[in-house]
Amino acid sequence: MSTISIPSAAERNAEQRLPLRLRLAQRGLDGVTLLVLPAMFFLLALFVYPFLYGLVLSFEPKEGGWLANYQQFFSEPFLYTTISKTLWLAIPATLINILVSVPVAMRVRLMRRQRLLTTILVVPITLGTVLIAEGLLNYLGPQGWVNRVLMASGLISSPIRLVHNYWGTLISLFISGFPFTFLLTLSYVTGIDPSLEQAAATLGANARARFRHIFLPLLLPGFAITFCLTFVQMFSVFPSAVLLGEPAGSTRVISIAAYTAAFEQYNDSMASAIAMIMGAVQLAIVAAVLGLRGLVYRGPAGSGKG
Repeated sequence: MSTISIPSAAERNAEQRLPLRLRLAQRGLDGVTLLVLPAMFFLLALFVYPFLYGLVLSFEPKEGGWLANYQQFFSEPFLYTTISKTLWLAIPATLINILVSVPVAMRVRLMRRQRLLTTILVVPITLGTVLIAEGLLNYLGPQGWVNRVLMASGLISSPIRLVHNYWGTLISLFISGFPFTFLLTLSYVTGIDPSLEQAAATLGANARARFRHIFLPLLLPGFAITFCLTFVQMFSVFPSAVLLGEPAGSTRVISIAAYTAAFEQYNDSMASAIAMIMGAVQLAIVAAVLGLRGLVYRGPAGSGKG
């Protein structure tokens, strides 16, 4: 039989005489652990509290029961179709960014001036979506350089509509999201042990076979994380959809619906409900991708150089 040891009075008195710092350290609360307190405070103040406040506010509609906002959202096509429109923008933009970043990262990792090239490729992330939209309007607009060159060369007879529609928004999302996706992809590509590729090349595998049998299985878990982070960024599209898309048509994304409810209809409760739905959709997609991530190979060679 196991016995429970009860500290004696002398041991309790000795423990109480210890400095507070040592008593906290015995319970795992040393000085290093306490450094996390400021981060926890900011997390609670800037994320947890606003989220809980918005969640409670979404169940306090101006009219009707506590689910009236959600019932209204899913009963009006003009509102619930914003989910599919946002997904139709976010998912293709995410996949295009990943597909383009892979060959670029595979090439950049072999170059000498990798830092210089990386810096050049990530410059668009410093511009911001508004400046990117302004540039695209000048380049791709009806009187932009692209249409002028095509018309002057005789390839087209009238301007091609490349902005104020779905394609203008998609191009903007690609430009603004590529640097972020590229940096994540490059970190995963350079983290694979190069001796694996060298061994496969010694055995006669060509570049395509080496990528398919070595790089791709090791990169798939990283691609899942890259997809999730890039998708969340793309799903929150707002300025591009307004400046380069059709805010009342094909690019009326869910963030525009939330903005309209908050700042045009002055219905903060409805805006909070739309924001909660927006977060739930993102969480569902991310959870599904991370669930599929567990089905692919995750081995010791996939996380760092040997």
